[in-house]
Amino acid sequence: MSELDTGESGEKPRHVAEAAHRADASRRNFLRKVFFASGATAVATMGGASAWTALADDTTGTADATASPTPSEAPTGPPGGGTGGPGNQSITEDFFGLTTDGKRIDDLFTIHSTGVATAPVLAAAQAFLAGLTDDQRSATQFTVHSTEWRLWSNVDGYERQGVSLADLTDTQKDLGTALLEAALSADGLETTEKIRRINQAAGEAIDSTDRFNEDAYYWTVLGTPSDTEPWGFQFDGHHLVINYFVLGDQVVMSPCFWGSEPTSMEIDGETVAVCHEEVVASLAFINSLTEAQRAVAIESSTKSNESMRAGAFSDNAVQEYTGLRGNGLTGAQRKKLLGIVEAFVGRAKADAAKVRMAEVRGHLDDTYVTWAGGTGDADAFYVRVHSPVVWVEVDCQSPGPLAGAYGASQGGAPTQKHVHSVIRTPNGNDYGKELIRQHYLTSPHHR
Repeated sequence: MSELDTGESGEKPRHVAEAAHRADASRRNFLRKVFFASGATAVATMGGASAWTALADDTTGTADATASPTPSEAPTGPPGGGTGGPGNQSITEDFFGLTTDGKRIDDLFTIHSTGVATAPVLAAAQAFLAGLTDDQRSATQFTVHSTEWRLWSNVDGYERQGVSLADLTDTQKDLGTALLEAALSADGLETTEKIRRINQAAGEAIDSTDRFNEDAYYWTVLGTPSDTEPWGFQFDGHHLVINYFVLGDQVVMSPCFWGSEPTSMEIDGETVAVCHEEVVASLAFINSLTEAQRAVAIESSTKSNESMRAGAFSDNAVQEYTGLRGNGLTGAQRKKLLGIVEAFVGRAKADAAKVRMAEVRGHLDDTYVTWAGGTGDADAFYVRVHSPVVWVEVDCQSPGPLAGAYGASQGGAPTQKHVHSVIRTPNGNDYGKELIRQHYLTSPHHR
């Protein structure tokens, strides 16, 4: 359902959205000035979590293309941010990436030909940008070095940059959908659509479509779509974040956040279910283990509300390997472990997914699985799959603000009806950052 179905005039939602965007831009500019005058602490004190969004460089980008922090500069402190707030880290820190000890492993990611067909994504992105007005394009496009890459969040109330679906005409929305179709598999596209549909229907069920609807999702494009230079896009909203980076025929689709509350709902006489693939795959793996293996993998038989370690604003999380190591698994168990990762990777086009899974398989012996919670079909649980090249978390949450849409009480016991999940690329290649660094170091025209 679109906002035009609410009984309001067709133009009012767009006018309201544009006015809000202009007001937000003014607030961001003000907070930027405060930040540079008084420092990050002043900004955080004034604006809380949303204030950090003011730090995005929407003109030239602040990142040094060739610089990366030394291990001594890597952040310490606990990871966090699973609920969508800045947590213990912020974008004022240089990007370093997820590590086990604050030191990156070198030579994991290189610039090379993969054979992935990125021309359709390039063409779709160019068409999408061409379909925007000048003002919309200015609000949507950032440099490839912009901190906007890192300013995603899964929470509904987070103030985002870019252009929202509510800002777009039907023709412009179709161009955005075409970009998703070019980048995602049929399953990936269906998952994004279902998350948005449930968000709308759940918002209607609790009479809160101002907060929860299918149009509060934002587009940003990082860099200029090119077949030789690095660029990418971000699609960002409640329970749904896609970061998609392209360099030639190489693709990095991470971080990506997929979630829903509830995970299934009757909508117009149809049962719409989402985020079940990762739940089913996770339970299939844990229940394939022997008693001795489960004793190593399961760190707790109870599940807390928030277990996620590398959600929003946790780009530099430090997490040692824990749990069961992949080198001790049988062939059948290894296949089930890969099934958890495939539930996420399979949301990209088949050729990109094939390259990514080959990368994951190459480090399967050094992949660790950690579990908390129950192992029954309907039990709430948390699982983390962690290797040098991939990080996946599936986290069953307590009922949240949409609890009333499925007859639950907010703050109750964790449930499979509210799932958060994330996939990342450790050791510095989230957002394709390591590929960007190598490109600017090695390309003759950038020397």
